[in-house]
Amino acid sequence: MNRLLTVSLMLAVSVLAGCASHVSPELRPYTAEETRELALESLNRRGLSFEEYHAKKAELLGQPQKIFGFDTKGEMSAERAVQLHGRPS
Repeated sequence: MNRLLTVSLMLAVSVLAGCASHVSPELRPYTAEETRELALESLNRRGLSFEEYHAKKAELLGQPQKIFGFDTKGEMSAERAVQLHGRPS
């Protein structure tokens, strides 16, 4: 009986020691790529305006900021006729 108890105790101790020795992913430091991915995911959840989002994204990725916006060249007058290919306007 003593031998069975000793073997069981040794087995339990070795299993617990094995489980405790593994380094969990939460305890290790994040790599630069993981940190950037987490920051981009956080940025997506913030609900920023279009300009703010792209400014923050360019800042995180280390890219030069692009200027986004609307120009006046895309405006169209209702009086001007537009010809679509294969359709009358």
